[in-house]
Amino acid sequence: AVAPAATGRGCAAAVGRMEEDGGRGAVASPAPASRRFVRCLYAVGFLDLFGVSMVVPLMNLHIRSLGASHTVAGIIGSLYGIMQLFSSTFVGCWSDIVGRRYSLLACILLSALGYFLLGTSTTVLLFAISRVPVGIFKHTLSISKALLSDLVSERDRPLVMGRFNAASSVGFILGPVVGGYLTELEDGFYQTSFICASIFLLNAGLVWMLPWSEENTSNREHQQDNKGKDSFSAKANHDQHLNSATNRAMASSESLFWSPWIQLATVLKRIKGIACSDLWDIFLVRLLMSVAILLYYSNFSLALEERFGVKPLLAGYLMSYSSALGVLAGCLLGPITRLYQHNTYRLLLHSSTLTCTLILLYASALSIWMVILSSTFLAFSTTIGRTCIIDLELTIGGNEASGTLLGVGQSVTSVGRIVAPLLSGFSQEFSPCGPPSLGVGLALVAILVMNANKQKYCSRGNVKLKNQ
Repeated sequence: AVAPAATGRGCAAAVGRMEEDGGRGAVASPAPASRRFVRCLYAVGFLDLFGVSMVVPLMNLHIRSLGASHTVAGIIGSLYGIMQLFSSTFVGCWSDIVGRRYSLLACILLSALGYFLLGTSTTVLLFAISRVPVGIFKHTLSISKALLSDLVSERDRPLVMGRFNAASSVGFILGPVVGGYLTELEDGFYQTSFICASIFLLNAGLVWMLPWSEENTSNREHQQDNKGKDSFSAKANHDQHLNSATNRAMASSESLFWSPWIQLATVLKRIKGIACSDLWDIFLVRLLMSVAILLYYSNFSLALEERFGVKPLLAGYLMSYSSALGVLAGCLLGPITRLYQHNTYRLLLHSSTLTCTLILLYASALSIWMVILSSTFLAFSTTIGRTCIIDLELTIGGNEASGTLLGVGQSVTSVGRIVAPLLSGFSQEFSPCGPPSLGVGLALVAILVMNANKQKYCSRGNVKLKNQ
């Protein structure tokens, strides 16, 4: 049912106008060409994480078998994280400049090179070298999400992003099983690495054969629809300019042949624009919630063993169970967003509040059944929260800079991956419940930040809806 326009100001008015204005035409389903393209991208996401998850669980064992100490293995792992931290923003911005097709192909092929080198790594030095191209260019999922945001309307974006995450998560669930089987064979790790590189080559072929002409046509039709709409503010004019997917599609073929210095200057200029924008609160919320969730999982197996005497095998089953529920949550995002009348901010606030409550329940659990209960609902709340924060970034920042925005968001998450182990180790000195308890505090801060900026999200929502 279409809700009537609410009177007054604030979020209620925004939701009312959304249902009244958007209910007439914005809910139209994507064109068949876009649907074909989107389904192909689901396959790209599945193959990407399927190949990666075959190898990643085995890497620590392999580098130890090469004679590396725990310290050296930790340093190489940290260097990979640092490369991801600094490269994600640049690669995402670069994809805005040269176009999604060429940047996605480049990232997939260079990642395949990294995993091929990993399959030839017979020394610690070769192992470290093989991680360099992967650390710099393994941003295929971020570029795929940016491409999805180019293809679908803002109202359909949470649903499509949720399904893409679900498809990727299925690959992450199946990959370790296949990799564990292959590693039992002679030279199993090397064979697994070569198979992973072959999967990336297959993925590159799939990307090359995607119906890019249909994608450009869909973008042109979407842009022509937008030209008939009026602008209501300077910010709306700016967003309308940034949201021109057609201009990006036509300019990418020219910008691909720009000199590297011009491309670098353009990348730095765009990154400066994001750094000077008013998106700091969005990225702060993403950082705080990422660290809170990482703290929950940081000592999960050890804490269950110390608190309840649970063996690591059962803890592993419980984490796999949560991953499977996360896939289900991604498929249910469509009905959930319709239930919330496509109010991404309210859905993010409620999912973050539920996440905070469930982490608190886990930290104070008196039995393993309370842990299972919290893990069950946490899989839903974290999946929904991750999708909503990405949608909010793209809604406020604009689609033209979607690659840059997703790259910055990935860098923020990388900061969380660096900070979380340090905070976990410090808080574990006091109690096995220290990391999740600290995570509860950080999640509360994120909720307070969202509440403090509530009016900004609602007013931006009004501009967005009038500009659809």
